[in-house]
Amino acid sequence: MRKTRRRVLGAVGALAGANALAACGGAAGESGAGGTASNKSPVTIGATISTTGASAAGGKLQKEGYELWAEQTNQRGGLMGRQVQLSMLDDQSDPTTAAKLYEKLISEDKVELILGPYSNSLTQAASTATEKLKYPMIAAGASASDIWKRNYKYVFGVFSVAESFLFGVLDLAISNNLSRLAIVNEDTVFPNATAAGTVAYARQKGMQLAYQEKYPQKATDVTSMLNKVKAAAPQVLVGGSYEPDAILITKQMKELDLNVKLLAFSVGAATPEYVTGAGALADYVCGPSMWEPELKTPGNKEFVDVYKKKWSHDPDYRAATGYAGGQIREAGAKKAGSLDREKVRDALSTLEATTILPGKYKVDETGVQTGHVPAVIQWQGKDKVIVAPDAMATGKPKLPMPEWKGR
Repeated sequence: MRKTRRRVLGAVGALAGANALAACGGAAGESGAGGTASNKSPVTIGATISTTGASAAGGKLQKEGYELWAEQTNQRGGLMGRQVQLSMLDDQSDPTTAAKLYEKLISEDKVELILGPYSNSLTQAASTATEKLKYPMIAAGASASDIWKRNYKYVFGVFSVAESFLFGVLDLAISNNLSRLAIVNEDTVFPNATAAGTVAYARQKGMQLAYQEKYPQKATDVTSMLNKVKAAAPQVLVGGSYEPDAILITKQMKELDLNVKLLAFSVGAATPEYVTGAGALADYVCGPSMWEPELKTPGNKEFVDVYKKKWSHDPDYRAATGYAGGQIREAGAKKAGSLDREKVRDALSTLEATTILPGKYKVDETGVQTGHVPAVIQWQGKDKVIVAPDAMATGKPKLPMPEWKGR
């Protein structure tokens, strides 16, 4: 029997609530004697979201994840017995604006809790304000490790940091006896961190670094670099690359007949924009993914179904990490047994909780996320298949990658 939207939402809400309680050891709420969510003032949770500017596409998806979490939380009785009210302001994709707006949310609007903005640069800027004012931030839209290298005590990651993005790809290469590696990356903060972490992990695993080079942001021609890669004859080529440069590299590899056994990109490969831009050339290409709709994590199928009904389009990892940020916000409050910010901060620093993301929420002493485990995807024709790790896989990897001639 097909469920109504209300019944589906209720099922997801009950499951998410059970997950949060299990993660927190069943900590009691803070509703008080005779208190109900309907006769108390709402819990105000502030955030900035890029609804305009360069980060607007990702910001919109993260906002939808936040809103779905809040809606479901309210349907099952609210947070600590109080309804959730989101206060989200447009930061215009500008770091300075984001920092000022977080100060406004806290100092003028008097929000009780905070969720993070979308993008690394905005999160880094905003966290200076939340740290100064001692508001724990759930950084649902960022993973640049520099955010956590400032000895801050009030910012907590949701998914893996940049340095570890390609670890699963290297593990896949090693398991297929591919050890000669080339690394190229855009010369900006996040890709540089990804490349540095990849080099360190490759050396730790005994791989041979055959070639490494950076290319400029918004590059339109990388043939000179790729000719050097071709001369180095690597078995594996990984790119610290966003969608446009991942597409560019793929197309110019074809033009130069630069063949490798495994090709992967850190950010670009897992997105639908990559396969749209690269077309048939995307076949066999791999990359890490912070989340996929096929993952059998607790509540994930229900999340995907309800999200699609609510927003009339599919979620991607940015919506999923936003939703997971809400789950962590809720689990931290339940573990603290309070909305007191210091108690919540202490709870978040030691919390272990399941979300819809693979792995679990767990952070080190700096707030860096250590429990999340990215999936490794591979495009197989028009299908995006999870090929590693084995516990998440929906199919087998197709390796080695065939040569471009004849494709």
